[in-house]
Amino acid sequence: MTLSLISLMYRDIAELWLFLKRSTDEIMHQDIAPLCAADIEDQLKKQFAYLSGGRGQDGCPVITFPDYPAFSEIPEKEFQNVLTYLTSIPSLQDTGIGFILVIDRRQDKWTSVKASVLRIAASFPGNLQLVLVLRPTGFLQRTLSDIAFKFNRDEFKMKVPIIMLSSVPELQSYIDKTQLTEDLGGTLDYCHSRWLSHRTAIESFALMVKQTAQMLQSFGTELAETELPNDVQSTSSILSAHTEKKGKMKEDMMLALKEGHTILESIREPLAKNPEYNLNQDQLDNQTTVQRLLDQLGETESAFDEFWAKHQQKLEQCLQLRNFEQNFREVKAILDVVSERLSAFTDVGNSYAHVEHMLKDLASFEEKSNEAVAKARALSLEGNQLIQSKHYAVDSILPKCNELQHLCDEFTAEMGRRRNLLHQSLELHSLLEKSMKWCDEGIYLLASQPVDKCQSQDGAESALQEIEKFLDTGAKNKIQELNKVYKEYESILNPDLKEHVQKVFQKQESMEEMFQKRQVSLKKLAAKQTRPVQPVAPRPEAFTKSPCPSPGLRRGSENASEGNVPRRGNYRRAKSEMSDIQQGRSGSMMDDEENLAILRRHVMNELIETERAYVEELLCVLEGYAAEMDNPLMTHLISPALQNKKDVLFGNMEEIYHFHNRIFLRELENYIDYPELVGRCFLERMEDFQIYEKYCQNKPRSESLWRQCSDCVFFQECQRKLDHKLSLDSYLLKPVQRITKYQLLLKEMLKYSKNCEGAEDLQEALTSILGILKAVNDSMHLIAITGYDGNLNELGKLLMQGSFSVWTDHKKGHAKVKDLARFKPMQRHLFLHEKAVLFCKKREENGEGYEKAPSYSYKQSLNMTAVGITENVKGDVKKFEIWYNAREEVYIIQAPTPEIKATWVNEIRKVLTSQLQACREASQHRALEQTQSLPLPTSSNTSPSKNQTKNVKKLEERKTDPAILEGYVSSASGPKNPDKSKGWTKTSYSLDAAEDNDGWSSTEEPLNSSDAEEEGGAGPKKLVPGKYTVVADHDEKGGPEALAVKSGDIVELLHEGEEGLWFVKNLTTSKEGWVPASNLLALIGNSKSAQSLSSSESGTGSTFLSSSSSCSESCNATFSDIKG
Repeated sequence: MTLSLISLMYRDIAELWLFLKRSTDEIMHQDIAPLCAADIEDQLKKQFAYLSGGRGQDGCPVITFPDYPAFSEIPEKEFQNVLTYLTSIPSLQDTGIGFILVIDRRQDKWTSVKASVLRIAASFPGNLQLVLVLRPTGFLQRTLSDIAFKFNRDEFKMKVPIIMLSSVPELQSYIDKTQLTEDLGGTLDYCHSRWLSHRTAIESFALMVKQTAQMLQSFGTELAETELPNDVQSTSSILSAHTEKKGKMKEDMMLALKEGHTILESIREPLAKNPEYNLNQDQLDNQTTVQRLLDQLGETESAFDEFWAKHQQKLEQCLQLRNFEQNFREVKAILDVVSERLSAFTDVGNSYAHVEHMLKDLASFEEKSNEAVAKARALSLEGNQLIQSKHYAVDSILPKCNELQHLCDEFTAEMGRRRNLLHQSLELHSLLEKSMKWCDEGIYLLASQPVDKCQSQDGAESALQEIEKFLDTGAKNKIQELNKVYKEYESILNPDLKEHVQKVFQKQESMEEMFQKRQVSLKKLAAKQTRPVQPVAPRPEAFTKSPCPSPGLRRGSENASEGNVPRRGNYRRAKSEMSDIQQGRSGSMMDDEENLAILRRHVMNELIETERAYVEELLCVLEGYAAEMDNPLMTHLISPALQNKKDVLFGNMEEIYHFHNRIFLRELENYIDYPELVGRCFLERMEDFQIYEKYCQNKPRSESLWRQCSDCVFFQECQRKLDHKLSLDSYLLKPVQRITKYQLLLKEMLKYSKNCEGAEDLQEALTSILGILKAVNDSMHLIAITGYDGNLNELGKLLMQGSFSVWTDHKKGHAKVKDLARFKPMQRHLFLHEKAVLFCKKREENGEGYEKAPSYSYKQSLNMTAVGITENVKGDVKKFEIWYNAREEVYIIQAPTPEIKATWVNEIRKVLTSQLQACREASQHRALEQTQSLPLPTSSNTSPSKNQTKNVKKLEERKTDPAILEGYVSSASGPKNPDKSKGWTKTSYSLDAAEDNDGWSSTEEPLNSSDAEEEGGAGPKKLVPGKYTVVADHDEKGGPEALAVKSGDIVELLHEGEEGLWFVKNLTTSKEGWVPASNLLALIGNSKSAQSLSSSESGTGSTFLSSSSSCSESCNATFSDIKG
């Protein structure tokens, strides 16, 4: 059909083109005189010859040569041009007959007549029929002309006869009076200027018609040879260009037609003035010529219009086809995209809220997709209209219309199928959640029933009624048949959902089983008859036989003293009652454990359900807000201040979502049946929770941006689509709320799991979560520090931060300044890092929300390698000292509470101890290298080398524990009693270490944490009875009484025996045996004393710290005292 339409159209266009070509060829092939009036207008104006329009008897054109005195002076070229032009005007038929020449020489001389006739005879270009000469009218000239003509007749020999006329009447005998002009005695109306004007106009019009025909033919050729483009832009451009050219052609034709009609009116003007006026033959010929040209031009215009209409129709249909094809490609691409997105809706949800959200997403997606479907259907309708209008490309349009209709129907059907699946999923999740809620209520009911009240018959019956009443509600809440559920929801049951259904059903069965057990127990209690116990006094031997008398028996014995005779039957009855009571207590303990298990499950359910809701809320925010910021359709709603700020507004929420959705939630669900072990899940993923620190650090920026743009239409539109009651800022707070929620749930779980296997893991997980919260809180303060030039990350981990009152007491400085400093404290916020402590000034809080967070102006910092502490300051239990460079700078710090002070002192001590330990290990390594380079000693009791002696001497001079030499030389060096020293002495590290380490030698006191106000000598540690922690494995095979220990075992030194042996009990294995003292020093020598790590809590003050926690002992303590 399409091919026939195309061929028919092209055939019509070809025929019209041929017709147009014939019309234009006819015009173009018309001969135009080689000379035009416009070209020789000046020569024609001389009027030495003219074509009056008169005709002879045979219709011969008459050319008149009027009396022209300067005839002989006319240049030959001009003369020839005029004659040639005049002879070219009449028709070919008339010129074939020949011309009649009328030469008027009545006022001339014979000599001029002769010259004129000879010139005309020699130059006349056409055929001559007759030459009529009006000879001079003067007598002399007439006589002379007669004589001369007779004698010179041969000179005038021409192809036609020459007749000499003496008067006008003689002329009229040859040419009718009506064909002669007035100057020749005729009545023919002739105006030379008018004739010249007509001739110029007619020739110009003829040229215009010819040029118009040429342009039409050229344009028609261009149109006929135009190939149809393959795209909309090219087709539209061609159609526009052709239409523009066609308009110009039409304008040119209209101008030509107008010009022709103007000329025709000019020719007919005498008739308009005088209807009886007769046009001469030349006028009639002019009229005929103009009319013929007008008719030809009209026919050409009609042919062109018809040809153009077909060509325009072809181009317009081509443009319609290209537009249709382009729209088809665009609409199909959109349909493919929405179909692909629809195919991504494969998830059936993991909770009721999730499915609800997915249904909202699907509805929103359907709403957006309906626009694409509507466009596709509209385009299909447009294609059908093109087919009905007999478009030439039906075979191309029809399949596309059918494809669009098929895609729309397929998309609509798939959308309905997806919607039905989600509704099924919603129904199933509703059933599951009802069942879970029913189970939770049942578990809560079991946990809330007081055990003590259930021991009575009334209490048991009341509890039974509660249980039965609750079980009656299961008909509409619980899953009745699992196979029926599988069959009914087979289309949506993927492995995960099926597993979820199984777990819910198992939970339901477990709960029902618990109810059955409780019912059985309560029914026994309700059915048991209480038997009274008679107060009888057992015989003495019976009393002695009772290994564990109960209170009831004692009351019986007291009453027996009143004179009742004891009977063995009553005693047995009392013993039976006691057994029942013990069984009841055992049952109560079992019920308590059961209740704790129920509560653990309840906490676990809350943890998992809130985790699922949390993940769902994060997904909702990311899809409903964050993703929409990249949606081109929503870009116009986003304010300029919000452009490219998605990362600022949402922080790393996407990272948090992926962690919880892909990892943590799934791992939590693995512990649903083992809630007491969930602490392990937290511990395994504790490092991943660090992502919250980044989110919280970005929260102030996010909050500030939200306040600037909260009124943005974009947020309102997103909130409307999500159907949220709360605005976005409430959801941006969810991660902060969630990370704080975990510690509450862990506390609850720990409370119900104290005697369970995973209690230690729960405690450790709780501690770790609290540590993360502290780190997050500290980091929020850390990012508020301003004015610090260095990189805070180079200071190591932030350990503590807090606000204190600070006094300064420096050795250097003016006395008055020092005195003033003592009485006027500065309010400073301290940041304790691993490598430095920063002093900052807290600035006032301004703004709202997160902008109210304080800022800290940096003042100074102290390098921890040059810091010492004094734990107690007289007069205030909340004060301690931090001093710098051998007390050149002293800072008295007052904490808000003694507890905060103790925490800070312990943390600072840990930092200083770790630094000293690192220094000691480096020194030991160097000493070991030195000893390896010397000859080995022959005995363990040999004297130390010179270098070692020098070191010992220097250490003794600096009041250091000689036991420190154990780190540099052999361990056999005997301990010596040191002098008493104040606090942590300067010489608490080796001289070699001081000389090799610039950081330590510059300060002289790398660690100093004793009280400077108290004195306490620190002697070397000796093995004394007590409890210790083993730090290395020992398997002694020397004898049967030898004791084997492993690293981590707790041992107790009972007493010292002979030959350096100690009798030791391994508290971990409950075994006892003898261990050499030298081995004990190695086994427990590297562990730290529990007292030294908590001296500030021991109650002995700095005196105890000086004796047990001096720098030297921190470096070289040989055992860890953990006496209870």
